[in-house]
Amino acid sequence: MKTLSKLVSTSSVSLLVITSPVLISSNHKKIDVSTSTAVVAATYHIPVLTNNNFKNFKYTSPEINAAAAEKLITVDKTPDFNASAEVKKAFEVKMVIQQALSLYDSMKLGNSGLNQKAFEYAWRGYHNLMKQGKLKKSSVLTVCDFTQSSSCKRMYIIDVSHKKLLFNTYVSHGMNSGIEYATTFSNKANSFKSSLGFFVTAGTYTGVNGLSLRIEGVDRGFNDNARKRAIVIHGAGYVSLRILRKYGVMGTTFGCPAIPTEMTTQIIPVVKNGSCFFIYYPSAKYLTQSKIINS
Repeated sequence: MKTLSKLVSTSSVSLLVITSPVLISSNHKKIDVSTSTAVVAATYHIPVLTNNNFKNFKYTSPEINAAAAEKLITVDKTPDFNASAEVKKAFEVKMVIQQALSLYDSMKLGNSGLNQKAFEYAWRGYHNLMKQGKLKKSSVLTVCDFTQSSSCKRMYIIDVSHKKLLFNTYVSHGMNSGIEYATTFSNKANSFKSSLGFFVTAGTYTGVNGLSLRIEGVDRGFNDNARKRAIVIHGAGYVSLRILRKYGVMGTTFGCPAIPTEMTTQIIPVVKNGSCFFIYYPSAKYLTQSKIINS
C-alpha cells in the first residue's frame, strides 16, 4: 500500500503532503478514503485541473509542470480512482502556492517589505482570474499590502512576465478604515472605507485629481460596489513625504487607493486596461469567503 502523498510527489519538490490515513493500492485502482481528499481540496480551495489545461498552464516552472502532467496522466488512466478530481484540485493549489513562494524568494520581495501571505493570496487570485479569462493584461500584478502602515511604501506593481518589481510606492486607505493602519473595510456606499480583494483595472479619465483610473471590483460581497462608490486610483497631494513629515501620518481618502501625484503618469499607463489589482489584509472572513481566492 502507498499513501496518497506518494502519488502526487516528485523527486525535486513535494507538491502535496497528506498526513491523514488516505491509502490507495499499488496499482491505484482502489481507494480507502478514511479521511476524504475532499477535505484536502477544501483546505486549499482550488478548481478542478484537467490534463489539457495543466499541460498548457504557463505559470508554473517547467520542472513542476512536467512532473505534474505525468502524474495526472497516470491518475486519468485509472477510471476507478474516484478521488482523482479532488486530488487534482489539491494538487493545483499546492502547485500555485509553491510557485508563489518561489517567486517571492527569487524576486526578494520580502526585502521590500511585502508580506509573504499577501503575495501568496495575490498569486492565487491572479491565477484564478487568469483561468477565468478576466485579465486582459496578464503581465502586471499590483498588490496593496494593508498589513503595513500608510507611512510605508506598501503598493507593489510587479512585472509578472519578467519577474521584476516595477514600482514600490505609497498608497492611501479610506478615512474610516483607520488612521495610520487600515483595519476595517466595507463594500457599502458612503462608508468612506477601503474595500478588500481583487479588482480588474479599466480605463482612464481626467478628473479633479488629474489622471485617474477606474477599477472594477470582482470580489462579490467585498468590493463589487466599487464602481457605484466611485472608487478609483488617483493621485493626491496628501499622499506624500511632505504630509507624513508634517503631520506624522499619511492622508486618507473616501475609500480610493490614492497614490502620490507624481507617480500617476508612471503607474497608471502600466496597470490600466485589464490588469489584476489586489488589496490585502488578513481578514479571516475575507480569506475564507472570497470566491476569487477560493474558486
